[in-house]
Amino acid sequence: MRAALYLRVSTDQQTTDRQERELREVAERTGWTIVDVYRDHGVSGAKGRDKRPAFDALCKDAARRRFDVVMAWSVDRLGRSLQGLVAFLSDLHALRVDLFLHQQGIDTTTPAGKAMFQMMGVFAEFERAMISERVKSGLNMARAKGKKLGRPRVAKATEEAIAHDEGTVRAIAAKHRVSVGTVHRIKAGSA
Repeated sequence: MRAALYLRVSTDQQTTDRQERELREVAERTGWTIVDVYRDHGVSGAKGRDKRPAFDALCKDAARRRFDVVMAWSVDRLGRSLQGLVAFLSDLHALRVDLFLHQQGIDTTTPAGKAMFQMMGVFAEFERAMISERVKSGLNMARAKGKKLGRPRVAKATEEAIAHDEGTVRAIAAKHRVSVGTVHRIKAGSA
């Protein structure tokens, strides 16, 4: 099995040596081949993927199927945000990439670990459904209070000017500072 190590420390005074040594020992015992090591040094786990270059590279390489299992010393090395962790775990699950967390004893290459992974997937799906319900409820509440939703309409004078303009769609959009879609909508309505 091809393994990727993800190592992270929050400050420049810390090192990833201990994490790497322990994970390499596990990989050797299990017969996994370490194909790459991703290190974020001096980067907080609270930061998003865009602020953690090694974590971003790990995610991209997982999508490219460059390895079969991600090994991390602890779940907090992967991130501090529950939402970010759930998204990462869901992505791994969808890609059929396993996860090994040394401190928590989670190994999704085993039947018990797979069951745990599936439970995490169920909770992730539940969380997405709850977020969706809250958004819908908020939009309904705003509508009930008379709030107009969506992008503001283009002024009537601008709509009339666009309707009578003979240029190309892109030129008209640029001239009147509206989207190409808005020009199409107005032109279709005036035909």
